[in-house]
Amino acid sequence: MEIDSFLEYLQDVKRYSPHTLAAYAKDLNQFVEFCEKIELIGEWKEVTPKMVRRFEAGLMTGGLEFGEGEHARRPKAMTARSVCRKLSSIRSLFGYLMREGIVEDDPVELVLPPKIGKKLPVFVPTDEMDELLKKKFNPNDFSMLRDFMILEVAYCTGMRRAELVGLKVEDADMSGKVFRITGKGNKQRLVPMLEEMQGDMELYLKKREAIVNRRGRHSSFFITDAGAPANEQYIYRHVKKCLDHVHALSKRSTHVLRHSFATALLNNEANIEAIRKLLGHSSLAATQVYTHNSFENLKRVYNHAHPRA
Repeated sequence: MEIDSFLEYLQDVKRYSPHTLAAYAKDLNQFVEFCEKIELIGEWKEVTPKMVRRFEAGLMTGGLEFGEGEHARRPKAMTARSVCRKLSSIRSLFGYLMREGIVEDDPVELVLPPKIGKKLPVFVPTDEMDELLKKKFNPNDFSMLRDFMILEVAYCTGMRRAELVGLKVEDADMSGKVFRITGKGNKQRLVPMLEEMQGDMELYLKKREAIVNRRGRHSSFFITDAGAPANEQYIYRHVKKCLDHVHALSKRSTHVLRHSFATALLNNEANIEAIRKLLGHSSLAATQVYTHNSFENLKRVYNHAHPRA
C-alpha cells in the first residue's frame, strides 16, 4: 500500500513537520492493519464507506487491537477529536490516491465524523501574566534568565513550541525590532519585538554566548544550562514550571501562552485578521475560536448596551 509515497509527498511538497508526519504514519498504519486483519483486504480500491465506519466505531468504543503476540495492545476508547484526526488522515490519503489514479472514489466522503464538543482555549489573564513577568530574578543565574526569556518571548510573540525550538539567534532582529518566525510548512512570518524586551534579550544573548562558546557553536536561540539546543520537551518542562505559579490553570503548556497572547490582543480590540497573521494561521477559522474566549469584549458590549448597566 502506498503510504510511504504519500508521506514523502507530505514531507517534500506540503512541507509538513516531523511531528505531523509521525501522526499521519501512525494513523494510516493502524487503518492498514484494520483492513488486513479485520476486513481481510489488501488493496485501497477495496475499501468501502462501511469499512471506514466500522474502523471509526472501533476507535470510539476501544474495540480494536493493534500489534501481534506480546506486542498486541488494545487502546482505550478515543475521544471524538482523536477519531476525527484519524479520519482526516485517511481522507487526505484517499485524496492523494485519487490524484495518482490509484482509486476512483473516496470512501471517507460518505462517513460522518463524530461530533466534537467545543472547548474554550485555556489562557492566563493579562493581570496574572503581568505578575509573572514582574517576578524578580538573579541576572547572573542563567537558568532563571533563560526561563524568563522563554516565558516572555512565548507570550509576547505567540510562538508555538516547535517555533521556539527552531528559533535562531539571527531570527531575532534587534535593529529591526522583529522576530522572523518559521512556522508550519516552513512558512515565515514577522512579529514585532517589544521595546521592553530588548534589554532582557541583550543580557540573555550575552550570557548565552559565553555558555555556547564553552560547548561548541550553534545558532539555537534557546539552550539548556549545558549549552545544548533546547528541544520541545525541555521547552515544555520549563514553561510548565513557570506557569505552576498560576494556580487556577487547568493546563500549563506553551500553547496556553499562545492562547494568552491571542486573547490579550483580542481583548484590546485588535483586528482578527491581524491576529491571524501574527499567529501564522493559514485559515481565519482557526483564529476565530478566540472570539468566543474574549470575556472582556463581552463585558464592554454588555456595559454599553444593557439599559441597567
